Amino acid sequence: MAGANTNRSQTRIDGANIAIIEARYYAEINDQLMTGARRRILAAGATFEHFTVPGALEIPQAVALCLAAGGISEPPKFDGYIAVGCVIRGETTHYELVAGESSRGLTDLSIQHGALIGNAILTVENVTQAEVRADPDGQDKGGHAAEAVIQLIALQRHLRGNALDG
Repeated sequence: MAGANTNRSQTRIDGANIAIIEARYYAEINDQLMTGARRRILAAGATFEHFTVPGALEIPQAVALCLAAGGISEPPKFDGYIAVGCVIRGETTHYELVAGESSRGLTDLSIQHGALIGNAILTVENVTQAEVRADPDGQDKGGHAAEAVIQLIALQRHLRGNALDG
């Protein structure tokens, strides 16, 4: 299929646990993103927990709650996070606010707290663009976000001296 990523890495992160935080506002789009993310996580030998929030602005807050839930535990409760959602441009500037602030919040968590985050929050002009990007057999942005966090977890393990699986 055109746009399909057929050259995925086979990196394994056996034993890793990933939190998927999903904004359910566009449920049908997110179902497609989730299919791609789940498929890639399981292929990497990892597990996941799935949490939902109302919208994209709540995703960074939910990641922060997951980080706090780990407290000072070693190892932490989650090795990485995947943000899943969709923001479609409307007739007001609300789109810019939601798209920008959700992205900024995730970036801040990543930099300030070392959270390993794959971002599958689509920012699109219309539903058709979202459907194309979300399709797990097409552009598979959910799978791409999972791949990003898998690669980050593998890098972190390598830098900490842990053997990479696979």
